[in-house]
Amino acid sequence: MLGLDSRREAVAIKRRVGYVPGDPALYERLTATQFLDWLGRMHGGVDARWLEELVERFDVELGRPIRTLSRGNRQKITLVQAFMHRPELLILDEPTAGLDPLLQHEFGQLVHEVTADGATVFLSSHLLDEVQHLCDRVAIVREGRLVTVEDVATLRERAVREVTIRFDEVVDAAEFGALPGVSNVELEGFTLHCHLAGSADALVKQAARHRVVDFTSAPPDLDDMFLRFYQTWEVGHGAAGR
Repeated sequence: MLGLDSRREAVAIKRRVGYVPGDPALYERLTATQFLDWLGRMHGGVDARWLEELVERFDVELGRPIRTLSRGNRQKITLVQAFMHRPELLILDEPTAGLDPLLQHEFGQLVHEVTADGATVFLSSHLLDEVQHLCDRVAIVREGRLVTVEDVATLRERAVREVTIRFDEVVDAAEFGALPGVSNVELEGFTLHCHLAGSADALVKQAARHRVVDFTSAPPDLDDMFLRFYQTWEVGHGAAGR
């Protein structure tokens, strides 16, 4: 990790890594101020102005014992300690758990800022909307196995989109069902519904043979892609593989 041996050089690695566990264990008798000060000294000191900025951005409760704080307020402290020493690598497990939408947005801004400065963020989340807005690459894991590792743009290109085309006349569904990447073709009067994977070129050219009133292609999202990869994995491995 970071060019170092993860066993022999673990201490050196930890100086350069920020970590948010899925179930953080904090020193509950300490206040946030005491806890962050202690961790800062463990790191050999941190930039006081940067720490103050993080505390303000996440609106951290500084003076109360951690044990008296809500899950969301504890999560704020956990995020601050992960970022405060400006690590080169951040490993974040469900980092926005317990945060309200405004702080989730603030967290997203912070991730974009640190990655623009050269840091790498390794993020685990079940919030797929969060993933597709924050991540450049996505790994989908099914029962301990990697189903795929792709950049987000490639996943979207490969994803199935829902397309609706409204014509000013009745068309034959068969002429669209045979097109590459087109499936699940349905006709409702003058309106055609279908699924499209890959390029829309053939579908658009075929539709242009008729008078098109409206054409809608719903952008794919990671929720659909995630479910599709899970279903594909199940088909390939069968119930016995569970």
